[in-house]
Amino acid sequence: MEVRAKKSLGQHFLTDQNIARAIVDSLHSEGVSSNDSSPLPVLEIGPGMGVLTQYLLEREDIDLHLVEIDGESVDYLLTHFRGMQGRLMQADFLKLRLEKIFPETFAVIGNFPYNISSQIFFKILDHKDRIPEVVCMIQKEVAERIAEKPGTKTYGILSVLLQAWYDIEYLFTVGSGAFAPPPKVQSAVIRLRRNSRTDLGCDETLFKTVVKTAFNQRRKTLRNSLKPLIRAKAEREGWDSAVSSHACHETFVSDPVFDLRPERLSVEDFIALTIKLS
Repeated sequence: MEVRAKKSLGQHFLTDQNIARAIVDSLHSEGVSSNDSSPLPVLEIGPGMGVLTQYLLEREDIDLHLVEIDGESVDYLLTHFRGMQGRLMQADFLKLRLEKIFPETFAVIGNFPYNISSQIFFKILDHKDRIPEVVCMIQKEVAERIAEKPGTKTYGILSVLLQAWYDIEYLFTVGSGAFAPPPKVQSAVIRLRRNSRTDLGCDETLFKTVVKTAFNQRRKTLRNSLKPLIRAKAEREGWDSAVSSHACHETFVSDPVFDLRPERLSVEDFIALTIKLS
């Protein structure tokens, strides 16, 4: 029994066993579990035909759970791996109520479908206080973007939002020949480990809005791209009705930070900018 790779699900099955083992070995459990005496709960996203699963099941330090949307893959896993009942969920990860399944901390691993990898990361961010570690294979360009530092063209929304809460490591590159069918792009494995930050020191929702608004018009300076947020600040502060409204506005936007484009700002700079706009 084989599983047919489905383009609609972004499926490219990893076939290189050495790479599969290296990915699994990159997942740490020490110092990650909330209870060091118990195996760390781990969720594998999109196990496919179980190339990672086989090595994950060998590890006694983790308690493996799997989520797979493809019914054909689910049938394959149930047929070829013992003990899948109770571990394997046929579901869309993006729709899972993770807080119901994992009330405490758990790690995430997987060869993420490239067409929804960004959405997966946004969901991980929603549960960042329960997900201390993520090991995943994604498109190389996306991996580089996530791990990138300020000042480059690839630095973007995911770079800032993920680096605010996680330390990012670009582990290794994987060529297209390691897959069936081979993708048209290269892949890469990265590891995210939760940093020590417990609070941004600013409104988190506004922080996300500032980052997304700035990068959605990344060729513009922040003075232009953030006009809607500056206008909202003016309305809250009553600049439009004050005698000195023009002076207030000009003093506010004369800050040199507004002369920059978003890729020049670090996480800390975006936090400071959020506080300024709140």
